[in-house]
Amino acid sequence: MKLIVQIPAYNEETTIAQTLRDIPKKIEGISSIETLVIDDGSSDNTVDAARKAGASHVLQLKTHRGLSAAFIAGIDFALRLGADIVVNTDADNQYLGADIARLVSPIVRGTAEVVIGDREVSKSPHMSPFKRALQRLGSWSVGLASGVRVSDATSGFRAFSRDAAMQINVFNPFTYTLETIIQSGNRNLGLQSVPVRTNPPSRPSRLYRGLGTYLRKSVATIFRIYTLYKPLKTFFLIGALLILAGAAIGARFLWFFFEGDRGGHVQSLILAAIFLIIGFQTLLIGLVADLISVNRRLSEEVLIRLRKMRSPERERRPMRERQQRGEQQPKQPQQPEPQWVWLLDEKKLDEVTEAPPPQGRRRRRRRGGTRNHPELPGNRGKHLNE
Repeated sequence: MKLIVQIPAYNEETTIAQTLRDIPKKIEGISSIETLVIDDGSSDNTVDAARKAGASHVLQLKTHRGLSAAFIAGIDFALRLGADIVVNTDADNQYLGADIARLVSPIVRGTAEVVIGDREVSKSPHMSPFKRALQRLGSWSVGLASGVRVSDATSGFRAFSRDAAMQINVFNPFTYTLETIIQSGNRNLGLQSVPVRTNPPSRPSRLYRGLGTYLRKSVATIFRIYTLYKPLKTFFLIGALLILAGAAIGARFLWFFFEGDRGGHVQSLILAAIFLIIGFQTLLIGLVADLISVNRRLSEEVLIRLRKMRSPERERRPMRERQQRGEQQPKQPQQPEPQWVWLLDEKKLDEVTEAPPPQGRRRRRRRGGTRNHPELPGNRGKHLNE
């Protein structure tokens, strides 16, 4: 198996070398280990530092596109290189490189397709109690939206099998951590969590400015991705709540109306009508969104097939292995050459090749007589009795 460890980096000149040095050189069950550094438009010497530290591949993005764009660019490039397993880690050396073996072990055994490194936030001395509570709440919300149990949803230390990596699509520019978990759960990919160790933080996080910004963007991301994969369920729930509210207010109006108070409570009637109309419109939006979701799934299947076609390195590998073993390559069956059969009417061909009639005389074609050929298709059946 070929393992590629990808490292998205943005202005990580001081830490990228140590991150690369901590990556193990040998892992049980892995025949080849390569490193891939994705430079997200850094303005410092991150690329030079990565090359000096021995990075196998360096992918440079021309501009700073964000963590999600760098992550998906690395996944695509690793698949082109023929990776059987892709491990993603941070460039600030937050995670211990020695735990990569622990991370890929379920994939090597075939018991999982996506593995997430659990930092065990509840025991981490680097987080405050408030952040620990928010981390547990966020992981519970992501698990509820994805249908799988996740202990550390925001961990960037994770591994993907080749088939799982081909099915990963990130739409949110903020982060890939939450979206990939929800996608894995909705695609029924085998997901596991393994405990990993962390190093002391070397710098504050650059992903968000403050805790409020992080919470706002995380909630919006979870709702957006859940709606993307289950639109009918989401809009049906919202529409049903609106219809129930409108029905309750309308029932209140009818109660007073039949009690004899028929001159008031018009506001309740108007409000009930508004809730009912918006509720039915929300249900219709859910139906349309579900149809769009079907089209999106078909587009994703096309994208997965394109990724499989754009990985010639993996297709050439069995050929090289057979050459190393000295085996002969199987001969490709020869395709039979097409045989063309021309059906010609010799008499009509002679008529066409004859010299044209002299000027002033027009040749008139007769519809009957001996010029018709009943043995040819297209005649009108005048000689069927013959």
